Amino acid sequence: MTQKNCLLVGAPVDSGKRRRGCLMGPDAYRTARLGETLQDLGHSVQDLGNLSPAPFEADSKDHALHALNETIAWTEALTKAAETAMRDGFPIFLGGDHSLSAGTVAGVANHAASKGRPQFVLWLDAHTDFHTPQSTDSGNLHGTPVAYFAGREGFDAFPAVQNPVPEENICMIGLRSVDDAERETLQATKIRRHDMREIDENGIARPLAAFLEHVAAHNGMLHVSLDVDFLDPSVAPAVGTTVPGGATVREAHLVMEMLHDSGLMTSLDLVELNPFLDERGRTAKLMVDLAASALGRRVFDRPTRSFS
Repeated sequence: MTQKNCLLVGAPVDSGKRRRGCLMGPDAYRTARLGETLQDLGHSVQDLGNLSPAPFEADSKDHALHALNETIAWTEALTKAAETAMRDGFPIFLGGDHSLSAGTVAGVANHAASKGRPQFVLWLDAHTDFHTPQSTDSGNLHGTPVAYFAGREGFDAFPAVQNPVPEENICMIGLRSVDDAERETLQATKIRRHDMREIDENGIARPLAAFLEHVAAHNGMLHVSLDVDFLDPSVAPAVGTTVPGGATVREAHLVMEMLHDSGLMTSLDLVELNPFLDERGRTAKLMVDLAASALGRRVFDRPTRSFS
């Protein structure tokens, strides 16, 4: 197994939605021994602490979008931090709600461009997060990061995306909560999208393998963004956007193991963990186990845990 210099970057972003609690996510991963787990696998680990957003002014009270200026400030800070971290090792961004990926993906894409390589994104999520600030009904900006880093119009208030990720370089797996506006827009794109019905019918390995072959064929750099709600809420309750019918523990580990086998993953998001909603840390522990699978741990290496 190739040893990595894993950089833990805390991103306590809690501005992308109205339900609070994701700001506690980074420390929950630390408490669940993410760093020690990766060290046990032979990787070096540097915990860079928690980031802070760039300076920002409070929004006007009549603004339709929730915490717009704060989310813009986080995007600015995370873009810079991600680009820098990519030069030093393998960054793992500890979230924090999914609006943070607007910055992490923009930053890693800048690094890929500097190396003359294409950026790819695997989006493991119940949602597409393909809204723009104009199309979102909720006003929650954690539903917009894919649209942002893919270069869709409507983000004039945000930092300009220097290196948009091409649609054909994005793959979404685990979808099961997509509204009509997003569905209609996505159908006109080249984004690969695989909902849970397709996974039920054909399995999760086939679409992932096809995407990984595509990444490898283009010598791409692969960013993986893992949302807690990719998983079924019966096994991962610590998320404010629970959608029944998600990936099983075994399906999720298979995805992570395939990612490790491919050797293609160059950066990782762990997002939408809300410890306030967890049960004795079970979701944080599962997410740590999944990160470990992505970084080389096999079934026979995985300890049996008791939650009693």
